[in-house]
Amino acid sequence: MTDRISKERRSWVMSRVRGKHTKPERLVRSLLHRLGYRFTVNGPKNKNLPGKPDIVLPARKCVIFVHGCFWHRHQNCRIATTPKSNVAYWQEKFERNVERDRTAQSVLAESGWRVIVIWECELKQLDKVAAHLVSEIPRHSELELPESIEDELLVAETSRSYGKPKSETES
Repeated sequence: MTDRISKERRSWVMSRVRGKHTKPERLVRSLLHRLGYRFTVNGPKNKNLPGKPDIVLPARKCVIFVHGCFWHRHQNCRIATTPKSNVAYWQEKFERNVERDRTAQSVLAESGWRVIVIWECELKQLDKVAAHLVSEIPRHSELELPESIEDELLVAETSRSYGKPKSETES
């Protein structure tokens, strides 16, 4: 099946797909901060490490990738569908993405970095994600997991206020 929209329109649509500061990334950052971890998102380590991790905890030599199930092909996930038009293009693109992820994670692990991958669909159960992060990230003994992680307590920025100057969002 061929693409139903023009090449220019498809290009415009794809240019609107965010690559950084997505809602899942902001949610994980908020969760990490609430758990007491400190990290970088735009630091020099983020840009120089293989795969450009979404979150880097330099003091703990740990990186976190927040993967979208569709783009990174989460196995057996209902979100990881394949478009019905231009199937060959999408298959090739997805294979390149998965191979690039695998290579970057392998290089990071060989360099002594702890690599954690959080999938978009896992964020529906924040308690499990929080427990996973606490068990995987090396931590100081005084850092304790809160008794419960509730959605309304997270301070993830909304898409409405994210990136706007403070004066616009205070009203």
